[in-house]
Amino acid sequence: MKMPELYCVRANFGQWTEHFLKGEYVAIGWLSETDLSKIKKRQELHDLYVEHYPEDNSPYVIGQQVGQIARFLLGMKPGDYVITPAADTEYIHWGILEDKPYEYSDRNDGCPYPHRRKVDWNKEPIQRSQFSVPFQNSIRSSLTVFSVGNKNNFFVTIGREDLVSKKIVKEPPREVVLNRILELDPTEFEILVTYLLTALGFESEHTGKVGDADVDARGELDLYGLAKIKLFVQAKRYKLGARITAKQVRGLRQSIPHGAQGAFITTADFQKEALKVAVEPGFPRIGTINGSQLVDLLSEKWEDLERPEELETKLGLKRGLIAE
Repeated sequence: MKMPELYCVRANFGQWTEHFLKGEYVAIGWLSETDLSKIKKRQELHDLYVEHYPEDNSPYVIGQQVGQIARFLLGMKPGDYVITPAADTEYIHWGILEDKPYEYSDRNDGCPYPHRRKVDWNKEPIQRSQFSVPFQNSIRSSLTVFSVGNKNNFFVTIGREDLVSKKIVKEPPREVVLNRILELDPTEFEILVTYLLTALGFESEHTGKVGDADVDARGELDLYGLAKIKLFVQAKRYKLGARITAKQVRGLRQSIPHGAQGAFITTADFQKEALKVAVEPGFPRIGTINGSQLVDLLSEKWEDLERPEELETKLGLKRGLIAE
């Protein structure tokens, strides 16, 4: 049996997401005045696109746009999984492409995109923060329609381990790395998190004290003058299997000044209610990084991470976070 693929179809930054969900479809708007039901080959789409958009004379632009239309119309197959971000981008909606024909819609439901494919949407969306860091990176594409990498993490997260490809590159068990991190004392862990913030581009400092229940590190990210982010971080070194509660997340929220954001970084995990509280409307947003995601970030930024000799010796890890 062919394993399903995973695609993302955006709804103009979530503007039409609710239309997608209510109408049980995904849609695109290129070539909006042309019914594409008789199209069988990509070359036919290419010829139509060149005819309708003569101002797009760049082969790169034409190839990219035609590729997205072809992916939507010809590439996505019944049984494949589809995701689309919610308007607030904190949640991802997902569903399964139905075995029904493409539809050229009259757009009387208010959504301006006429080319539609039917989707059986899952009733509950999933918070973006529940996915691995590599998966979250893979859905940051600027394209409207694209195939998503790291689909194994998606299938595990939605509880469909049976769809996980068996051809997975073997990685060092995250538990090994986390157990090494747990050998650090609380202050050393807070310092490691502070170094990680610096490697991520923040100008950061360690602020935690023994027994401190609130902010352990803070940082400021200046994106070349385009935007500034002030971040207040709580770092909790908890044993594997433990879960951060909603009460703990609310506790951090009390220490975040107006206009800033928070982050809760732990070796453990989060209760579902804690994840919801972290992005509750009307309050400062709190990013949540669990143990698995922490290992992802450390692995990604290990070469950029300042590692004092004492800390590196205690961790006993080398490039790729492989235990020595």
